[in-house]
Amino acid sequence: MYDVIIRNGMVCDGTGNPWTKLDVGIRSGKIVRLAKLVFEQAEIEVDVSGCIVSPGFIDPHVHSDLLCTNPEIHKIRVLQGITTELFGQDGISVAPVSKHTKQEWQKQLKGLNGDIGDWPWETIEEYLSFLETADMIGNAAYLIPHGNIRTLVMGFEGRQATKEECREMREWVEAGMRQGAFGISSGIQYPPCAYANLEELVEICKGAAKYDGCFVVHIRNESNLSLEALDEVIEAARISGIRLHISHFKVCGKINRDKLEKALRKLEEARQEGIEVTFDQYPYTAASTMLQAILPPWAQADGTKAILNRLREPHLREKIKEEMLHNGEYDNPVRNNGWDHIVIASVVLDENKKFEGKSLQEIGEIQQKDPADAAMDLLISEEAAATMIIHWGVEEDVTKVMKNPLQMVGSDGVFGGKPHPRLYGSFARVLGKYGREEKIFSIPEAIRKMTSAPAQLLRLKDRGMIREGYWGDLVVFDPATVMDCATFENPHQLPSGIRHVFVNGKWTVSDGKYMGETAGRIIRRDHLIPSTHNHH
Repeated sequence: MYDVIIRNGMVCDGTGNPWTKLDVGIRSGKIVRLAKLVFEQAEIEVDVSGCIVSPGFIDPHVHSDLLCTNPEIHKIRVLQGITTELFGQDGISVAPVSKHTKQEWQKQLKGLNGDIGDWPWETIEEYLSFLETADMIGNAAYLIPHGNIRTLVMGFEGRQATKEECREMREWVEAGMRQGAFGISSGIQYPPCAYANLEELVEICKGAAKYDGCFVVHIRNESNLSLEALDEVIEAARISGIRLHISHFKVCGKINRDKLEKALRKLEEARQEGIEVTFDQYPYTAASTMLQAILPPWAQADGTKAILNRLREPHLREKIKEEMLHNGEYDNPVRNNGWDHIVIASVVLDENKKFEGKSLQEIGEIQQKDPADAAMDLLISEEAAATMIIHWGVEEDVTKVMKNPLQMVGSDGVFGGKPHPRLYGSFARVLGKYGREEKIFSIPEAIRKMTSAPAQLLRLKDRGMIREGYWGDLVVFDPATVMDCATFENPHQLPSGIRHVFVNGKWTVSDGKYMGETAGRIIRRDHLIPSTHNHH
């Protein structure tokens, strides 16, 4: 007797192989049989004729670190087939913190990760244990955020670290790896990570490489200096011996399109040299992040209070305005894309809700002020908790990147307000628009990019494929109708065609409806022995 049998589906096992006709038998949370189970019975039998059975989607770039504890909000993830998420992104997340840094991180991350009140943890171990006691729908793995360990060692100071401070950061990384993290993340575009030099990046990477972790990184510049920014992280991987994964890979700004081919070639050359490089991508021509990222890096130093004080200081405000329009030395969304391509996604205050979905150009016109002043005034009134969407690119470049075998699908979805449609749409969009309609790759190849590819990045031994002995994380979808429905105008729309989802063998979504199951688990990096391979 089985707990569950999924019958008559077209099984795409996650490897990219064509589908096979098999029934899937599940017992005690795991897949125990892949065969024609004609004479077998189960407590729950689901006939999925005409549908594809895929491993559960693994999202390698999310911001669900806090809201995963609220099933009512978080259920939109499993309703699109996502069964595992990778937290701790962009070098800025919720653990580790100390009594000195916690309050500042709670304030700084409100726009990005949401608000669940005071955090009852400091270490990564305490955070993961907290999640284990929460009602989680899906599985979660964690990366050590570079910014958090940097602030433990040197506060929110906007300066380079000393050798001694780098060594101390490395020790924090090693501790986080022993507590079950899968690697380290950095967002070298965001303070405090932005103040790191190569030496600091190498040192933190060595700490994760020792435990065979990965380096997941939002590079320093995704626009005019993107090639130099790639060189920097490839060099860090080369010296430290870590494997490198680039977050939301792209080249922003129409003026920088010629750099895309060169960027892809750099990754290929790094692999030929023996550096394991991969990347994720969301399938849209627009980005989304915290509104304060429009400011030059110096203006973002020392925490939220210092940022807002600078914006109130007339001569500094003028300097910031000037740089936003003309400075090409940082990843400058205003200079690269223009005020009319930057749209407010979410705000905290009710009186500012009317600006959600409007561009900074429009908000300036409504308020009869320079868009730069409109933006800075909004940051002040929101205490920097606002987020934005930046329309940066063209469709042809998105598909060129997506076809690359190193690509995996990641949503980078941020909850709240009028979010980027990628929060709801990414995975179904790749299957429906790019797989079925535009045929840029086969459906089994699309599934590989969402399942076994991210599982390989994380070295997961028992997820990401449909195999006997693997956990029962499964998605059943209709290949004829699967499609994203979320748009920039109307982002809160679930995709069509996602029929059933099983998490750790539990039937969590049935006929497109969430069933109230919370069978998610915290996945810790299992073997805790440091690797002995020599770092060159």
